[in-house]
Amino acid sequence: MVIDTTFNVYTDAGGGDLDTTSSTLRQYHKILWSKTLPNGKFFELFDNKSGAYLYHKSEFGEFNLGSDAITHSYRNQKRKQWLVKQIPNEVNELFEIATTIGAYTLFPKNKIDNKFTINQSRGVNSFIDDRFDLTLECIRLFYLKQQSPLFDTFLRYKKFFDLFENFNGYIKFFLFNDLIDKNGNVKFYLPFDNFKTKPMFSDVNDYLIYKERVINFVMLRNKRIREFADKKNNI
Repeated sequence: MVIDTTFNVYTDAGGGDLDTTSSTLRQYHKILWSKTLPNGKFFELFDNKSGAYLYHKSEFGEFNLGSDAITHSYRNQKRKQWLVKQIPNEVNELFEIATTIGAYTLFPKNKIDNKFTINQSRGVNSFIDDRFDLTLECIRLFYLKQQSPLFDTFLRYKKFFDLFENFNGYIKFFLFNDLIDKNGNVKFYLPFDNFKTKPMFSDVNDYLIYKERVINFVMLRNKRIREFADKKNNI
């Protein structure tokens, strides 16, 4: 299957939750992330287990993984309507690029102790507000065994993060390189104060800066995905 990084995954979602219903998105995830782990072992994903989106079981553990969007236009978020209604075209432009494979990743989908999954925690935690740059900073801190707004959630899924050995291994595996600087730090979309305050857009200009940086990251990641998929097909 050829991976088309321009394909709009909403087009085959049947009007449902595309993280669940887009068969193309699911196959893209299966192809891209069935790959060699930092330890040299192959991590193979299967889509034939009943009730699982993508599944892996080996000596490293059992993993039920689901798709998760890593961009957010906030087009439909009620508390940001004051902002997005001022610039609908800009918001829609960000929403459209968020329909390509570069705007998605995998996280464990199973609940543990009936508590929030990573996907859910990212969305409801007001210090994250579904922003992936802030999520990635929490992941970086987790590998350093340092606290963050998502530390307790990540701890429940420690076996998943152990697969990649360290932050650099995680970044390289999922091709997030373009959101990291040369020193291994996260390139934040907006000024960051170490989670002292909740992220918010103070005005339209803030949103436009955020939008430009998100789009740039997704475009660069799509390029990486395309190059990785082409290399994989030629092996």
